[in-house]
Amino acid sequence: MIRRFLSNPKVIIGLSIIGFFTLVALLGKPFSTHVLGRTPQSIFPEAMGVGPSWSHPLGTTVSGQDVLTWMMHGTYNSMFVGFASAIIASFIAIAMGTAAGFLGGFVDRLLNGLILIFQNLPSFPVLIIAATFWREMPLIVVSLLIGLFEWTGGARRIRAQALSLRGRDFTTALRTVGESKLRIVFVEVMPHMFGIISPIFLTLIAAGVGMQASMAMLGIGSAAEPSWGLIINYAFGMNALFRGMWWWFVPPGLCLAFLGFATTMVNFGLDEITNPTLSSKRLSLMRKFLKRNRRLATPTTPDKVPAGATS
Repeated sequence: MIRRFLSNPKVIIGLSIIGFFTLVALLGKPFSTHVLGRTPQSIFPEAMGVGPSWSHPLGTTVSGQDVLTWMMHGTYNSMFVGFASAIIASFIAIAMGTAAGFLGGFVDRLLNGLILIFQNLPSFPVLIIAATFWREMPLIVVSLLIGLFEWTGGARRIRAQALSLRGRDFTTALRTVGESKLRIVFVEVMPHMFGIISPIFLTLIAAGVGMQASMAMLGIGSAAEPSWGLIINYAFGMNALFRGMWWWFVPPGLCLAFLGFATTMVNFGLDEITNPTLSSKRLSLMRKFLKRNRRLATPTTPDKVPAGATS
């Protein structure tokens, strides 16, 4: 299955984009600091508000700060929030969904009720209220708050899959021979969850980055830690759109769009692998089959008989 997963074109495109952002997040900050010798606080008085050039590939802000340096540092912070919040939310979703679906009974009703309560809580207003009490909120706290509100959708999907697997013949046989529930869940059931957990985790990464960007665009979070959302916030605060300084806000906007596109492509690829009816090869063969049948079913028109001909 992993071989089919890595050979799918949609998966390759999606993972390549996510891998590129991850690589920039890991190497961008040391590269800009030790190789380029620039930090987000570095100011270039001779180049204030200028467009892309050889010395400043993504231009500068009206204060003379290099946008590329901001993007390198911002990619690290945005991807950190995305991965951290996705890990927290995925862990909660797997624990809650698996326990609710596999244990059933009173535990299922209790946990399902808790999932519904958190699902109906307005997460974004709660995050705004929390930010008013902690203005300079560190990124790890932002990740924790996002993760605590983004797990409900994944938990419901995992619960449904766990309910289905609990009634399968192999789990019934394992319970009959006396296998412990923990071994059944972690050794036998979890491998069947890969097709659901993987897209949930990838979707949570994009959701975490988008949520953090939305908060930063509203001025929530630490102003000393650049992120894609904070760059857009500063750009619009300085009227970059009306000044025609597209290089200030277009790069972070494209990064957010490409990250969402990448997770969507990977999810489409996973759907093709786990659902045979969505396979690209199957659909291609089906189209060829239907095209050939239409060609064979088309009646051939007989040659016209010349006027005045007799039988």
